[in-house]
Amino acid sequence: MANEDKKPEGAAAANGDGTAAKPALNVLAQYVKDLSFESPGAPGSLRGRDKAPNIAINVNVNANPISDKEFDVNLTLSAKASFEKDVLFNVELIYGGVFRIEGFPQEHMLPLLFIECPRLLFPFARQIIAEATRNGGFPPLMLDPIDFAQMFQQKMAEDQAKAKVQAS
Repeated sequence: MANEDKKPEGAAAANGDGTAAKPALNVLAQYVKDLSFESPGAPGSLRGRDKAPNIAINVNVNANPISDKEFDVNLTLSAKASFEKDVLFNVELIYGGVFRIEGFPQEHMLPLLFIECPRLLFPFARQIIAEATRNGGFPPLMLDPIDFAQMFQQKMAEDQAKAKVQAS
């Protein structure tokens, strides 16, 4: 019975004794904000083809603060499949998540919001895209993994280049 009085390791930070809280990233909610699937040429677009269609994929990430510690992160995925001049399908998804982020230094906030949060959302968004294309009569579109760190670094480099051009 003496063990009942022992605090688990790390409990001191949670008990408000003045020590800093451990950094935490929590998913509070996930949701489909917008989903659109179009197959303008159906049923003709559903027939088999000798070659694979061209598929153009676009990815975007946006983040907006809800409060000091909570953020709404939206992952936008769109895919357009075409064969010659015909559009076979067009699917667009905005998949969101509400995240609580606390205990991280300020300089880590942008990478968390634009790399880690979309990385956590992506598998769910990928599944929704696959199901939408399959339900539309096509083979499921299984998007390749996305390097959100590279996307973030590229965006930061573009923003810096724009800032230099505007400054001169």
